[in-house]
This record gives sequence, structure tokens and C-alpha cells, in this order.
Amino acid sequence: MSTPYYLSTAISYPNGAPHVGHAYEAIAADVMARFQRARGRDVYFQTGTDEHGLKMAQTAREQGLTPAELGAKMSAIFKAMCDDLAISYDRFIRTTDADHHRAAQALWKQLEARGDLYLGRYEGWYSVRDEAFYDEKELRVGEDGQKLSPEGTPVEWQVEETWFFKLSAYQQPLLDHIAANPDFIQPDSRRNEVVSFIKGGLRDLSVSRTSFDWGVPVPGSENHVMYVWLDALTNYITGVGYPDGGEAWDKYWPADCHLIGKDIIRFHAVYWPAFLMSAGVALPKQVFAHGFLLGEGGVKMSKSLGNVVDPMAMARRHGVDSLRYYLLREVSFGQDGSVGEESLVTRVNAELANSFGNLAQRTLSMIHKNLDGVIPPAGSEAADLALLEKVRRACEEQLPAAFGEWAFEKGIEAWLQAVYAGNAYVDEMAPWALRKTDPKRMAAVLGTLAAALRPLATAILPVVPTGAKAVLDQLAAGEGGAPIAKPTPAFPRLEMKTEDA
Repeated sequence: MSTPYYLSTAISYPNGAPHVGHAYEAIAADVMARFQRARGRDVYFQTGTDEHGLKMAQTAREQGLTPAELGAKMSAIFKAMCDDLAISYDRFIRTTDADHHRAAQALWKQLEARGDLYLGRYEGWYSVRDEAFYDEKELRVGEDGQKLSPEGTPVEWQVEETWFFKLSAYQQPLLDHIAANPDFIQPDSRRNEVVSFIKGGLRDLSVSRTSFDWGVPVPGSENHVMYVWLDALTNYITGVGYPDGGEAWDKYWPADCHLIGKDIIRFHAVYWPAFLMSAGVALPKQVFAHGFLLGEGGVKMSKSLGNVVDPMAMARRHGVDSLRYYLLREVSFGQDGSVGEESLVTRVNAELANSFGNLAQRTLSMIHKNLDGVIPPAGSEAADLALLEKVRRACEEQLPAAFGEWAFEKGIEAWLQAVYAGNAYVDEMAPWALRKTDPKRMAAVLGTLAAALRPLATAILPVVPTGAKAVLDQLAAGEGGAPIAKPTPAFPRLEMKTEDA
């Protein structure tokens, strides 16, 4: 029986169009899901949209829509992004789904039964954009004198009746859990940040609202709706059968990893585990917080600077495989990094088109032209064996070890070194010259290259599923001695385009 693996992205807040950060997280999670499936794991992969809260209510009002209408409209756009980027999710969950409402209310009742909820009055600073409360000591002052959150968003003073969750009671249990499970929060820099925050003292958390009604109603307090983060975080257990349990629950929970952006680490590594502890539910095994994507030159993206990267426009212009490869290759996963269209074209042409694509095209073309399309056995000379061993090590050891730790760029680099070795082998062996002088040796060289291409294409398949599958399909057509067809380039060179193709 295969080992289960449950992976989730953060669910996207759809009050605006998807940006490159949404695409980045979805692609990274998808590559991990495909990688784990290839290793024989029984993967459950969940993504979706978080449609409640004040921001959605305000945006809907501005657009002349009901919040439900806005949620349906925008959720469809985010789902289309996932589908267009070849994201192989098992469920696209929405917080407006009926089973999610039921799960969120069931979790609330567990917190209540534990004695961790009490009714009170909230007075404090709140950021509508972040859907988060902040202490006075966390705020900073903007150029215009307005108080801002640590994320740079405006805050306003709010006073309302609210239910509180006894977050303060979980300060030591959280610290104990993190100490006992050093991989619970990754990368290490994020774990250190969370530990520092918890040690600074946890205050009880307001977990309901009465100032608006777009959310999950609080059981027994129908004039209250749940704080959007308590509602949203529950999606991770909704998707696998909470509160009913059952086969999916027994198989997949606790989740293996919640993949999120570093800006929401507090909600996932402090609030969420505290809620689960209170409810008597096992904690996820890991929360991995990736970094931000910046504009070219390391400048934060903004509409005013005109450096916002539209992921779907880039995918339309250059192909989904190109975007997927570029985003995971360009930036050290877990850290911030700069991205842009010119660097995408340069990177993809140098590595996918000129290196791997060229290796595949040269190999298959020479087999088609010189050997009637029949793939010969690999050679057994020292150079042949050395290449195949380098490819084996990269594809079976180095790339899997790196991908297993979310170090995508390191895994791709190891793979690329094996690709380079393949191209160097072609240049050294010069099979086109051997055709006249030693046709038998030419066949052995081309057989060696075909034998190297299979693991190379298989290893990179999670990253570039369309192109890598095209290479594998061309190779598979020659199994059993059947001739392969005239090959077509799996990774054609890109050109800079200023408009969508």
C-alpha cells in the first residue's frame, strides 16, 4: 500500500485578480504533488479560495455585487488560473461550500466545549486589507502620519462585541511543540521568527465580528460571524472529512505540509495549531513559508511602478512549461527573488531550449535519420557508462533529495549538470562522424543518449509536464524495436513578445 501524502496551498483571497505570487505557490505545490506521486505516494492536493471577510464585502459593494456573486465570479478566475497552469489539484475548495460551513461550525463548538471561548469587547487596531489585528508596538507611522501594520497596510481603531479565543493559554504548548518538532516550521528563518513572536507573549484573539455579516455564522450567536482566519484555516480539515472522519480523514490527516507565503506565517504557525490543540486535533506535520517574488532589480512590484508580472500573460506568451520552469529555477525556494520577462526568456532558452531540448532533438533526429528510427541498446564503453552514471545520480539521488526538502532550484541544477554532460558527450563522441568510420559505435553512442534521455525527461516531468512528456512519448514510440517518427522540438526557443500571442 502506498504512503499517503497531503499537501495544501493557502487558499487565495479573491478580492482581486491572481498575481504572480498566487501562480508561484500553486506551481510549487503542484511540482511537489507530481514529484510525490512519481515516488509512489498516494497524494491528496488541495487548493481553493477564501471568500468571506470584510474585504470581500467592501469590494462587492464597490462593484455593485453581492459578496456571494463576487466570490463566485472571482473564484472561477482563480480556478481557471490553476487549470491553465496544469495544477493537478484533487479539490478546489471554496469557503462558501456547504461542507466547509459545517466543518467551521463544528470546530467552533469544539473550542467552546474546551472552554477556550469567551464573550468580550474588542478595542484595538485592525487592518482590513490584512484581515488581522495588531498590537500598538507592532505598528509604524506612514509618511502621512497614518498608523500602518507591519505589512504597510492602513489600520483603524475598532470597537465591537466579540468572542475571544484563549490564545494566551497555548503559548507554552506551542513553544514545546516547535522545540520537539524542528521541521514543523520551515525554513529555519521563519521558525525563528515565529518562536520570537510567541515568546514576546500571546494575547487572546478576537475570533468573531458583528460589524458585518459576510461569513460563517457563530453557533448560538447568530449576530456574530467567525473571524475570517478561523473560518479559512478550517478548510484544511474540511477537505479530508472533518468533523465526520472516515477513510480520507484516517488516511490523510495530519497534513504533510501547508505551503504558504511568509506574510501569513503567524496565522498558520501560531493561530492554527492553537485552534487544533484546543479542538483535540493532530497538528499538521509542516508549515513551509516561501518568499516573495519581486520585480526586476529586486524592487517590490506595484501598479504605480509598472513592474507587476502577470503570470497568465507570461504563460500565454511563452508557454506554461516555460513559466513553471522559470519560477522554480530562478529563485531559491523559501527566499525572496526577482523575476521578469527578459530573464524568463534568457533562462528558458539557455537551459530548456538550447540544453535539454537540443539534446533530445539531436539524439532523436540522428536516430530517426541514421538508424531508420530504431533506438539501439546503450553502449558499454567507459564514456558511455560514465554518462549514464552521472545521469542516474542526478535523477535518482540529487534531484529527489533536493525536491524532498523544497529546494527546487538545487534539484534542477543537479539535473541540468547531467544535461550538460549529455551535450558534452555528444560533442566528444561526434556520432555524425562515426557514421562513416564506425557505424556500430555510432549506434552505441545514440543508444546511450536515448538511455540518458529517459531518466532526464522523467526527473523533470513534475516541473515541465508537457515538454517532458513529449520527449518520453517519442522515446516510448520506439520501444520494442518500432521506429520513432521524425521528432519535433519539445522545447522551442522563445522570443521576447510585448503582447500576448
